[in-house]
Amino acid sequence: MATNASQEQSDILLAFQGKNKRVPVWFMRQAGRYLPQYQSLKANRSLNELFRDPEIAGAITLQPLEILGVDAAILFADILTMPSAMGFNIQFVNGKGPVISNPINHSGDLKRLGKFSGLEHVSRTIQLINSVLPSSIPLIGFAGSPFTVATYLCSKHAHMMYETPQSFHQLMDLLTANTIAYLKQQKEAGIKVFQLFDTWAGSLRHEDYEIFVLPYVQKIFKAIHLPSIYYLKNCAHLMDLMEKSGAEILSVCETVNINNIKTKKGIQGNFLNSLLYADDKTIIEETRRILKAAKAKHSKYIFNLNHGVLPDVNPLKLKLIVEEVHKFKW
Repeated sequence: MATNASQEQSDILLAFQGKNKRVPVWFMRQAGRYLPQYQSLKANRSLNELFRDPEIAGAITLQPLEILGVDAAILFADILTMPSAMGFNIQFVNGKGPVISNPINHSGDLKRLGKFSGLEHVSRTIQLINSVLPSSIPLIGFAGSPFTVATYLCSKHAHMMYETPQSFHQLMDLLTANTIAYLKQQKEAGIKVFQLFDTWAGSLRHEDYEIFVLPYVQKIFKAIHLPSIYYLKNCAHLMDLMEKSGAEILSVCETVNINNIKTKKGIQGNFLNSLLYADDKTIIEETRRILKAAKAKHSKYIFNLNHGVLPDVNPLKLKLIVEEVHKFKW
């Protein structure tokens, strides 16, 4: 599959070193449901089928490169892909998201959980994608953070955290070890960058995040030797701890102003995804505002959204952002 990229070097990988001459851009959830081309591939297939078919998953991963002109591909998978290989019966139901028929309801359920194994289709998908990607376009792998994944797997995770914290830490230890194994498998298959998604940890108090989340994300970033990004939703009150995660680039949501972030780490973000419904003039103005703020304060920067692309967004709005980002003088 052809792409729009012509550079020999990757702007994204250069951005980790602060050596890029153009701002790189990609979008969380760029591969998938908002694209007519995705809907065509999906047809009458279930999400489970899409995820498990390397040819189809690879094609979906590559679609945004030609359509939008983004600077990276991100693996078409789900943050619950990993636990589906450790004893959980997870079905990805159209319109409902993941449905888990055997969740963790109490600490006794931890005994039936096993170590991560399998998911050869993920490795095969990565290999197929890399066989057609130019060197200028890296493939980003990812995983859900242990805490965020636990919120889906454990129906009463808050109860466990405070009633039997030892059991919750046991769950986090297992999820962390399995996440490391999963990301190592992705690395061996050929990803060039990885992002850890922490969608729900921002709901915690500062002191609880420090106890129940931070030690585990630190273990992951220490164990995986690849350029790394940590995405944390609702991160404003946790920026000082996010800084300690071990990730090279911090992906921030709309709760912070890029201009006010004080860090030596790289920054990724943070165009508000619902602003994609706005008119072109508003989108261009907001894109330029974020770029100017990033240039003024941060030597390492990647443009992205505050969260994932919403399912009914017009792809032309995203393409407009890509063109505007690429025009910006960095």
